[in-house]
Amino acid sequence: MDIKLSVQGVLTDPKTETQVVLLRAEDNKEVLPIWVGAVEGNAIKFALEGILSGRPMTHDLLKSMLEHLGLRIQKVIITEIKNNTYYALIYLESGGSLFSIDSRPSDAIALALRSHVPIYTTDEVFKQRAGDSLDAWLARLSPKDFGEHTA
Repeated sequence: MDIKLSVQGVLTDPKTETQVVLLRAEDNKEVLPIWVGAVEGNAIKFALEGILSGRPMTHDLLKSMLEHLGLRIQKVIITEIKNNTYYALIYLESGGSLFSIDSRPSDAIALALRSHVPIYTTDEVFKQRAGDSLDAWLARLSPKDFGEHTA
């Protein structure tokens, strides 16, 4: 069974300086953190905060291209973890047919936010998430790490 997620915010990991997307399960309020690059983290932050740039960013361009081709994003699912790397699928609909394409989770999340479609993960991914390392990472955070905005 898939677990519906909401994006709670994007933080900077104080140890690695990478961005961490915090996804929260809507039914049980547990957190699924996904480490992403700075550019990807900013793309997600922009979508969360409704920031529009003067020119289309990559995810805006991709969304526009899909729409012009008659493809509609239906949902994204974070499908698995292999060697600490997350994988995702973007589900598209065209002419009544549903199909999926492979994606990095950061790109899938950025597109989902821009397209206002749901984000899911599987029970198995939720069980495999960071575990003890998540607790250690959370313990290192301070209030300033959360910045001014969370969604």
